[in-house]
Amino acid sequence: MTLRTSRPLLHPNEPIVVTVAPASATVLPGETEQLVATVTGTDIDTVTWTTSAAAVATVAANGLVTVLETATTGQTATITATSTEDGTKSATAIITVG
Repeated sequence: MTLRTSRPLLHPNEPIVVTVAPASATVLPGETEQLVATVTGTDIDTVTWTTSAAAVATVAANGLVTVLETATTGQTATITATSTEDGTKSATAIITVG
């Protein structure tokens, strides 16, 4: 009997783990910070990016975070990278306005 799966796994016994680097950054208004997500435990290594505070910082599909000009010192945004393979697996970075 052959077992077929709908998704090929690079490491079938490893859990999917998402990490984001850097885990935190202080960014001035109008400036950017490049975040990098790493996904292990699967060969589908893409993520979706979201922000908790769109009035403070936005995040592009490639992980580039832009702090808005209107953001004020001390405000924060949590940026989340979520595995497209398993939406329950994610990691965050905290962006603080400097």
